[in-house]
Amino acid sequence: MPALSIDVNRLPLQGRDVLLDVLRKITDPRTARGIRHPIASVLTLATLAVLSGMRSYESIAEWAADLPKDLLKRLRFWCWRAPSEPTFRRILQSVNAEEIDTKIGEWLVRQGALRGQDICIDGKTLRGSRDGDQPAVHLLSAITHGTGVVFAQKQVSEKSNEITAAQPLLDAFDLKGATVTADALHTQRNFANYLVEEKGADYILIVKGNQPTLSNDIRTVEWDSFSPSGQHNRQGPRPHRSPQDLAD
Repeated sequence: MPALSIDVNRLPLQGRDVLLDVLRKITDPRTARGIRHPIASVLTLATLAVLSGMRSYESIAEWAADLPKDLLKRLRFWCWRAPSEPTFRRILQSVNAEEIDTKIGEWLVRQGALRGQDICIDGKTLRGSRDGDQPAVHLLSAITHGTGVVFAQKQVSEKSNEITAAQPLLDAFDLKGATVTADALHTQRNFANYLVEEKGADYILIVKGNQPTLSNDIRTVEWDSFSPSGQHNRQGPRPHRSPQDLAD
């Protein structure tokens, strides 16, 4: 896993915008009887474990078990003990994943995870997620190129639905000055205009043969005109060329 721009060992547990407080807003699906660990504490520990490179319930539990008791006390765990692997598994499987993705993604951005980063929009079907007649889970994610941080994620019903999900996925984030990359599915006039005009970003989008007019325009365009939101290096500012100009 690439090095993150956030040092999890230095994240504050007190003060403003603490992850523990952010996750207290997550709905707890458990009944009150028999609860030992606060849900915010479990989710905070799981989040820090994933940011540290853990990728399974077992590895999360092992990582948590090695933490000092003082930290577990500050996180308000019962008897200052880390949760077991079954506890992590039950809680993480029962909470609203989209709600957690949104809260943690917004929190990561506030910690500087997007600062100076370029963004990749990528859709993936989760291997092994098909269940009987239920189709496999397909996720559209926004990922930083430099650090590999997934700061936004949305489940879509199928790959073609990525097109309409891309803009809502990015709406909450400041992308000014960033370059957004995506595959050919997102080479759409509306999406390109959205990135440049609404988000103040640049883009790198793939053009294939199924868009012959745009493909031909790209072959004949003056390459020193790029980027569409930039300036010519030798002759001063050039007229802005929108994605619509390229496609027409």
